[in-house]
Amino acid sequence: MPSVTVLPVDDAQRELLHNEIHARPTARIRLPALVVYVAVLNEGISREQESEHLRRLPGQDHLRAEQLTGNFLRLRFATHTVKWERHTEFTRYSIVQHLPEHAYLGASRPELLSELMVPPAWLAAIPGRTIAAIKLVMTHGDLSAPEETMALARQWFGDASLVASVVGNSGHSWAVTDFLVGPSGFERVLVVTPSSTSPTRAGRLSQRLLEMETYRLMALRGLPVTKQLGPVLAQSETQLLEITGRLENKKASDQELLDQLVGLATRVERATAEHAYRFSATRAYDSLVQQRLAELREQPLPGTQTIGEFLQRRLSPAMATVAATAQRLGSLAERITRASALLRTRVDIATEEQNHQLLEKLTRGQELQLRLQITVEGLSIAAISYYVIGLLLYLAKALHGLGLPINPEVTVGLAVPVVLWGVWRMTRRIHQALHKDKGV
Repeated sequence: MPSVTVLPVDDAQRELLHNEIHARPTARIRLPALVVYVAVLNEGISREQESEHLRRLPGQDHLRAEQLTGNFLRLRFATHTVKWERHTEFTRYSIVQHLPEHAYLGASRPELLSELMVPPAWLAAIPGRTIAAIKLVMTHGDLSAPEETMALARQWFGDASLVASVVGNSGHSWAVTDFLVGPSGFERVLVVTPSSTSPTRAGRLSQRLLEMETYRLMALRGLPVTKQLGPVLAQSETQLLEITGRLENKKASDQELLDQLVGLATRVERATAEHAYRFSATRAYDSLVQQRLAELREQPLPGTQTIGEFLQRRLSPAMATVAATAQRLGSLAERITRASALLRTRVDIATEEQNHQLLEKLTRGQELQLRLQITVEGLSIAAISYYVIGLLLYLAKALHGLGLPINPEVTVGLAVPVVLWGVWRMTRRIHQALHKDKGV
């Protein structure tokens, strides 16, 4: 019977988001087993390059880049499995195979790569730069006799200084390592479990240990950045101190101080843009390391440090250094911003004072111009009146010459007040018309 759809249309990403929880399923590892693990930085490495490399494995000619879109792929062979996982900054390759008998607990520093089921040349040709390489051996042992089992573990590692933990709520397994990179470039981790350990539990334990070491190394990538930034930050802080001192004592021009602040701000902003992601990634990776350690549920073994104690004493100072450098960089940027604000305030005050002085000069100039304009208008009224009276005089003389009984001089003299008033009135009307056009 077909199912009835009772839901609205699915969001375009619903299936993708839902399946994310199943994107990297835990492997089922049957013991005793050897896990050869390599994590490489994938910057500049495309999925096509990785798929091309996986196609070089026997029987994988059909593999296409489209099959790697889910960031996880497990290839099963008759004697082993190869697992590929792509993350944001790195890609992981895991080869899981049966543990050779000569490498069982009790062996003396056994050689493991000679029994590898994939060609060593294929392993060496993995595209990318190695960030982590681990040979994880998972085998059975008697955990009820801790002293004898630890002696066998020391023999297996070649009497190296070891850290070890009992892991799991019920203490079902041991995890032992020396955190040393051997001549082959691999670290070695030994897991000892009772014969009753299920493949699922073994798979979960191996995943936690491998992820913990990978995330630890990825977190530490922020430490070289802090060492590189240390001298730059010290120089920038000294320069900012000098600039603020000169700003306080007014020993330099505003333009000179502004140029120095802009140069300093540019340098700090460039450092922030270059390294902010690395600092945030370091915090994220460190958080993942702490999560994986918590998931191990470690218990101590007499006479040895636990893995968590060993990592915390060495990882915590590095993470604190990275966090302090990130905070120092952010604090320097804030201080530069405050110094710039102070300088802008001083420049604004000086600009306002200059504008005020300029406005006063303009006001005085306008007053003088107005007075001059009034004077000129008065003179222009007199001049216009003079010319009008002259015209009237000519007119009166002409009329007198025509026989009219008028005295030109007397007539024009009597008309002078009328002419002056008329010219003044006409000037006032012109002013009123101009002010009306300007909306005054």
